[in-house]
Amino acid sequence: MSQRILIVEDNKTLAKLISKKIEAALDFQVDIAYSLGEAKLFLKMYKYFITLLDINLPDAPNGEVVDYVLSKDNRAIVLSANIDKEFRQNILKKNIIDYVNKGGVDDINYIIQTIDRLHKNQNHTVLVVDDSMVFRKQMQNLLKNMFFKVISVAHGEEALNILGTNSDINLVLTDYHMPVMDGLELTYEIRKEHNKNSLAILAVSSNKDNEVNAIFLKAGANDFITKPFSKEEFSCRINNTIEALENIQIVTNHANRDYLTGLYNRRFFFETMAEYQDEIGEDGEKFAVAMIDIDHFKKINDTYGHDVGDKIIIALSEVLRTSTSHRDLVARFGGEEFCMVLKNINRYSALDIFERIRQEVESFSFTVDKDNFVKFTISIGCVIHSQELLEETISNADMMLYKAKNAGRNQVVFEA
Repeated sequence: MSQRILIVEDNKTLAKLISKKIEAALDFQVDIAYSLGEAKLFLKMYKYFITLLDINLPDAPNGEVVDYVLSKDNRAIVLSANIDKEFRQNILKKNIIDYVNKGGVDDINYIIQTIDRLHKNQNHTVLVVDDSMVFRKQMQNLLKNMFFKVISVAHGEEALNILGTNSDINLVLTDYHMPVMDGLELTYEIRKEHNKNSLAILAVSSNKDNEVNAIFLKAGANDFITKPFSKEEFSCRINNTIEALENIQIVTNHANRDYLTGLYNRRFFFETMAEYQDEIGEDGEKFAVAMIDIDHFKKINDTYGHDVGDKIIIALSEVLRTSTSHRDLVARFGGEEFCMVLKNINRYSALDIFERIRQEVESFSFTVDKDNFVKFTISIGCVIHSQELLEETISNADMMLYKAKNAGRNQVVFEA
C-alpha cells in the first residue's frame, strides 16, 4: 500500500497541480486540505510520510498550521510566497525539513525531487562521530528528520568498532577535534578498509583554516562542512553526498550485473573469484563449481516466445539466488547458462545442495496465462576445485554438464 502525502494549501489550482505532479512522478497517495480545520481532520484519519504546508491559510494566517502539524509528530515542508529573509529564517528555526518558495513549475519539481530524496534516505544509515553531546544531538535530530537511520558515538575508536560490526552504514559524519582519535585519524583509518565508492565521509569542524579542509579531502573525505552551519547547508551537503554515492553504486551495479536477472555477470565472476583465490591461497578452503543449463530451452522459446523464455531465465535465477548463502557466488554466463560457486564445502554437501536445486526447479511451474503453464528442468555439471586454474575447473564442470545432457538431462553429474 502506497504511503500518503498531505498538501495544505488554500490555492486550489496550485494544490491540485502539485498533487497531480506528485502522483504522476512518485508512488504516493495525495490528500488535499484547503484550511487548517480540514488538515486536522485528515491528520486524525491518516499517518503521512510528509506534509506540504502553506504558511498563510484562511483560518491560520500566521503559520499556525506548522506548529500544529509538528506537534502531532509529522514531518513538514513549508510552502510560501514570502521571500523576506528574516521571516524565512524564523520559520527554518522550527523543526521543518525545508522552506520552498511557491514560484512556479521549477519549485514544484524541486518539491518532488526532495520527497523522492527523503524516501530514498530511509535506506541509508549515518554514523555521527562527535565528542560534543550538544552538536551530536543536533546532527542526529537533523538527520532523523531527513529520514535517515542514525547511530551516534563520541569518539573515533568507538566509531571504528561500530563500522566493524555494522555493514549498513553509508555515511560517516565526523568532527575534527576529538579525544583519543581525532576526525582526521579516523578518516585515514576508515579509508584503509572502505573506499569512496562504498562509504562516504563528511568532515565537520569549527576550524576556519582552509588547509584543514584540503587535508581532510586529501585523506579521503568526500566533503567538508564548517560549524556553525545552517540547516539548509547541512541537508544539501548530506543529500548531495548520499546521491553521489548512490549514482556510483548504480554505475557499478550496471557494470557488474546481468541486465536481465540481476545476477553477477561473467566479467565480475572472474574478477571476484581471482580475489577469493588470492585470499584462500594454495592450501585454502575447498569450493565447488557448477555449470547449470536449462533443458530444451530452444523448444521453450520456439513454443512460447522469447518473452516467456526470459521469464523462465529470471525464475531460475531467483531459485539459484535463494538457494545459496551470501558467501557463495552465482553468475549468468549468457543465454540459459549459469555458473555457481559454493565456498568452503565438501563434495557431499555440495551434491546435496545441487540436487535440492534440481528438484526445486523440476517441481516449479511458470504460469503463462490462465490456460497454459510451463514446466522445465535443468542439468548440472559440478566439480570440486583442486590445484588447477579456475578456467580448467570450469571446463571440467562443463564436461560434467555435457555428460548430464547426454545421460537424459534433468540430473546432477559430479566429477568422480
